[in-house]
Amino acid sequence: MTNERIRVENVVKLFGDNAATGLALLTSGKGKDEIHDETGAVLGLDNVSFSVNEGEILVVMGLSGSGKSTMLRCINRLIDPTSGSIKVDGTEVTTLNHRDLLEFRRAKFGMVFQHFALFPNRTIAENVEYGLEVQGVSRTERRNRALSAIELVGLKGWDSRYPSQLSGGMQQRAGLARALAVDADILLMDEAFSALDPLIRREMQDELVALQRKMKKTIVFVSHDLDEAIHLGGRIVLMKDGRIVQQGYPEEILTNPQGDYVRRFVENIDVSSVITLGRLALRDPPGLLRSASARDVFPQLGNRKTDIYIVTCDRNMPVGRITRDALAGSSDGAPIDRLMQSGVATAKASDVLKTALPRLASEPGGIAIVDDDGRYVGIVTQAMALRALAGTAGAIDTPDESGDASWTGQFPNSPSTDTATTPSPGSQPTFRM
Repeated sequence: MTNERIRVENVVKLFGDNAATGLALLTSGKGKDEIHDETGAVLGLDNVSFSVNEGEILVVMGLSGSGKSTMLRCINRLIDPTSGSIKVDGTEVTTLNHRDLLEFRRAKFGMVFQHFALFPNRTIAENVEYGLEVQGVSRTERRNRALSAIELVGLKGWDSRYPSQLSGGMQQRAGLARALAVDADILLMDEAFSALDPLIRREMQDELVALQRKMKKTIVFVSHDLDEAIHLGGRIVLMKDGRIVQQGYPEEILTNPQGDYVRRFVENIDVSSVITLGRLALRDPPGLLRSASARDVFPQLGNRKTDIYIVTCDRNMPVGRITRDALAGSSDGAPIDRLMQSGVATAKASDVLKTALPRLASEPGGIAIVDDDGRYVGIVTQAMALRALAGTAGAIDTPDESGDASWTGQFPNSPSTDTATTPSPGSQPTFRM
């Protein structure tokens, strides 16, 4: 089970003196323009709901004016929502008084802004330790923690320099180090890399992903750039006019965009460079034991029309495949391992589809998908790849609302789940040796 760190439910934010009246109009079904015409209030967030799990990167994105930065600031109440609920580790943030809110922010959140927000008259070390200074941490401890954070982001040796002596990318690293130094579990990052040059920006994105995997921080990252959201690899909450128009993993949004707005957002993205094989793979149910014979197995195939089956050993590693005809033609109860064809084309679940296209072209029966330890998690066929490249809805087999997915592999930044699904007609069962 995943540990939910943040839950946002039905959050509304209206700007202006007549927010209460505007909220009543919103509740009665009035739209953004009508509310503004009648009250002068501006609707910034319109019943926004999402959650963030422990150790994941959630990217809140949209064009200018979509409400993404407003939503981020509502999480730690730099902006007070007009209505709705925001819970962080079970605490209702919207009800905290001023004093408790300050303490809660210091304990839970680290903030990284677009424009670095470094003090020009302080050294990098002094900037990084500022949050600890505010918390009353002793001089020696805060310096030690600041230097550790500085080294972590690759600025070792620059601690005595001033911000003006650092490049933009280095200044942003210092800003990230300051957030890490306070050791907050949750990082809120508002367009943190958008002011950087493209190459430095990609470098910082890679750095953030590496740090997140190492330190298991929970990150809410605001961006207007879909390429950036995809590169960070987490779930995406896509906003427009203060509302969420779609949320999900990048490949889910790319292959099944909801509405014209989302379609326009994703139309120029190379799907094959985004979809991971693990997300695309047809997940197989648990396999049979080595003692099973072909005669015992064949009746269990039912109406499945596919004839390629991955055979795995006790360690769940693919070692061969078997055709439906071979199973049907065996009347002597031969064990599966005597009938199988040895040799299996494999690819890692974390690889993107583009890397596997040459192998798929020469393997009409599909290739076996394995996790980082070589364990079998499913199969990708030519037909599945073509559906994904064509953006066909349903090309990606996603977990249901209960959180149960149909395989035990794990993608970067996504929660692990247990296998407990029944194969659909046409799926390919696994036979254990």
